[in-house]
Amino acid sequence: MHLSFLGVDVKNDALIGIFVGLTQAMAFSRSFIYILLMISPTAILAGGFQVNLQGQKQIGMGHTGTALIMGPSSSFFNPGAFSFLETNSIALGACFIIPRTQYLEPSPGIYTTETEKGVGTPFTLYSSFRPGKVYGKKDSLGHRDKKVSNWNIGFAVYTPFGSGIKYPDDWKGQFVLREMKLTTIFLQTTIAYKINDKIGVGIAYIYALGSFKLRKGVPVQNQQSEYGEGELEAKGSGHGFNAGLYIKANDKLSFGLSYRSSVKFKAEDGSASFSVPSSLKEYFPNTSFNATINLPSVTNFGIAVIPKKNLTIAFDINYVGWSIYDSLNIDFEENTEKLEDINSARNYKNVFAFRLGAQYLVKENVTIRAGAYYDMTPVPDGYLTPETPGTNKVGITVGASFKLSEHYNLDLSFLYIEGAKRTDINLETGFGGTWKSRAYVPGFALQYIF
Repeated sequence: MHLSFLGVDVKNDALIGIFVGLTQAMAFSRSFIYILLMISPTAILAGGFQVNLQGQKQIGMGHTGTALIMGPSSSFFNPGAFSFLETNSIALGACFIIPRTQYLEPSPGIYTTETEKGVGTPFTLYSSFRPGKVYGKKDSLGHRDKKVSNWNIGFAVYTPFGSGIKYPDDWKGQFVLREMKLTTIFLQTTIAYKINDKIGVGIAYIYALGSFKLRKGVPVQNQQSEYGEGELEAKGSGHGFNAGLYIKANDKLSFGLSYRSSVKFKAEDGSASFSVPSSLKEYFPNTSFNATINLPSVTNFGIAVIPKKNLTIAFDINYVGWSIYDSLNIDFEENTEKLEDINSARNYKNVFAFRLGAQYLVKENVTIRAGAYYDMTPVPDGYLTPETPGTNKVGITVGASFKLSEHYNLDLSFLYIEGAKRTDINLETGFGGTWKSRAYVPGFALQYIF
């Protein structure tokens, strides 16, 4: 964001130029973003491997936001609501995911283990800029009146999908999975238009980057009786869009509708390496591979009500198109009798998430929030895997905002997630058991207004 834009009369063609320029800048930041992919792992928080941590204010309200105007993070929740922002700002935030997942083998077995401890750090960066022009005569202080445009533009970086799970190397399911990490970073350029005082629309282009890592044991042993291991690593990219409509019915009621498209992640020239006895190396050669991962679309509908002064209540419904993730396909450059391409069925199903949140303005510079949600798992019976032991989840949230000064706001949130206990046996691998998970997620964001 360049402050030199302030005070400039930006026409429609200039807006398009800025939009294209920001989009092109995404490609030049690829190397930097790939570094972030390595240091910013995420964890399973929602159905499948969706990570719903895209705004601190919204997290505090159960991650509602489709019908709310809540700063530059509205560009993610509803680009239509983004059109109503009246100030230029930049907000940087992060969450710290502390997950815990337990596994118990099927009855009558008594073997149990836990995933290894770790902290996921998904982050967000949002900006908003409303062009305007200065006009009229100067007053006694040398100031001029300012006319604000109906257009709003913004750039955002966030992590909407990801999974990080690591089991002990010698656990009973090591030949299915030892470790899996999927991290995505979306770079979004948004352009929004406030049609009138009641209606706003917006659309955004998304350039997505991702990295993928998988480790699993190989059931062959060396002279020290240690099992072999295979490791896959790849990076890829994809494209998508985010569009939304915001309607302010009156001063006490608003509606929002938004749609984030599916993204097809294509990973090419990934590396596959194997640690096995030299006598078996011909069956497990180090090679390259291509893979495709389909990320789902999300349709959102929201209502926000102000029943009395200083109190806002919001309700969101998310419909996640997980059925696009029907299989995991990995095409190895070199195949052998023991190393064949992977075509593993997933058969995820489309699901809903229901969210409720409220915020209360305690005083001019302090706002408190609370919320809850119910998130359904897309993983059907017979397809549960150690990589995504999906269960229905309940989330409880709280949050607060503090206006530190004319230019700075601090947002805080805390999320507790409890996953239902689930027992299943995978139809393809025959491996199963009972999984139970929970997570604690504190977060913060600092916003600069100019």
